[in-house]
Amino acid sequence: MTTPFDEKPRRPGLLAGLRASFLTGIVVIAPVGLTIWLIWTTIGWIDGVVLPLVPSGFRPEQYIGVDLRGVGVIFFLIFTIIVGWIAKGLIGRSLIRYAESLVDRMPVVRSIYSGIKQISETVFAQSERSFEKACLIQYPRRGIWAIGFISTTARGEVSERAETGGKLLSIFVPTTPNPTSGFLLFFPEEDVIQLDMSVEDAAKLVISAGLVYPNGKDPTEPPAT
Repeated sequence: MTTPFDEKPRRPGLLAGLRASFLTGIVVIAPVGLTIWLIWTTIGWIDGVVLPLVPSGFRPEQYIGVDLRGVGVIFFLIFTIIVGWIAKGLIGRSLIRYAESLVDRMPVVRSIYSGIKQISETVFAQSERSFEKACLIQYPRRGIWAIGFISTTARGEVSERAETGGKLLSIFVPTTPNPTSGFLLFFPEEDVIQLDMSVEDAAKLVISAGLVYPNGKDPTEPPAT
């Protein structure tokens, strides 16, 4: 029951409404705009690197008079596919082995080539080298929890020399907001808590600094199944 003395709720003013609409628009536009800008910039960068290496007679702008963005990307994809097809054959494998034997004789070049090759194989190989599960670990000390990604079970000298009675897991602990950098740590299997959330959801949680949870709602609620 209300009385004449009760205060009426204030309606939001015009400026407050405009401010709320502006922030909502930013939330909608920013991801789309940044994604388009990043793709457009990447395509332009690839064009700038590849097109100078392509003979002018093969460039479409020589015939239509218009500089089309993305032509360099097409040439790069075609060239990469051809190189990959040749590398799978006997002659290609022989050439690669011969080239790598020459690189192994160059002290500085050998180190650079070996590092880049390992990174490329780790990133692009479709094998067991992808992260298996997201997990929780106590790091950098007990009582403080961090999200990590289980990569593999430790093997070789690392597993043999570690003073643990069970399995040793390789855990990658990413940094926020850039998950591409982080730390490689080895934990006993019993000290690692595997999470139900996917690796992608855990990565979103790390990138957003804890603002985006897998269920998108209340972090105290379990994820929807």
